[in-house]
Amino acid sequence: MLKVLALVEGQTEEAFVKRLLAPVLVPHGIVLIPVILATKRLVCGDKHRGGYIPYSRLRSELRRLLGDSSAACVTTMIDFYGLPPGFPGRESPSGQSSQERARSVEAAWAAEIDHLRFLPHLSLHEFEGLLFSDAAEMARSLDQPNLAADFSRIRANFPTPEDINDHETTAPSRRIRDLFPEYNKPFYGELVAERIGIDRIRAECPHFSQWLNALESLTS
Repeated sequence: MLKVLALVEGQTEEAFVKRLLAPVLVPHGIVLIPVILATKRLVCGDKHRGGYIPYSRLRSELRRLLGDSSAACVTTMIDFYGLPPGFPGRESPSGQSSQERARSVEAAWAAEIDHLRFLPHLSLHEFEGLLFSDAAEMARSLDQPNLAADFSRIRANFPTPEDINDHETTAPSRRIRDLFPEYNKPFYGELVAERIGIDRIRAECPHFSQWLNALESLTS
C-alpha cells in the first residue's frame, strides 16, 4: 500500500478525505491521509489552525510533508478561491475555462515547489462548489427542500459546478448562505457531500475527477 499525504484546508476537507476519498483509493493500493494546514506552529510544537494563511506558511507546511520519505506522494485540497498574494501563477492564470486556469496555477505551483512527489490540486473554486453536483440532494440534506429550485437555477448557469464564480459575493459558499444563512461548513459540508456521493461529484466536476484519476494511477 502506498502512503499518500493530502494537505487540506480545514476540518470539512479532512472529513471529506477520510470518509469519502480514502475508501475509493484503498482498492487501488493507496492509503490517503489528510493533514490539516496549520497557519502557524508554536514554540511548544502545538498547531494553530484557521484564519489567514500566507503562502510562506502553506509552502512551509508542504515542504514539511514532503520531508516524510515514507510518503509516496504529497497532494493538496486547497481552495482556488482566495489564494494568498504571492501564490505561484495566481495573478495571471492562463486559459479560458476555470479548469484551464486552475491547471495553469497548479503547474506554476508544481514548478515552484520542484519536487517529484508533489501532486498539486486546487479545489474549484472552493469546497462548496462540489455540493452543487446535485442541487436537489443538497437542498434535501440541508433539510430545505424548498431551495432545490434555487440551487438548480444557480447550477444551470454554469457548465460545471466548478465554474461557479470565485468572487466574494458570488462564490459557491456565499450563494448557499444567501439562501440558507444557517449554513455551517463543518456541520453541513461533509454531510451534503456524503449524501451526494463521490460518483456523482466525479461525474459533474471534471477537475476534481482528474485529480482522483491521478491519485488512482499512482500504483499503475
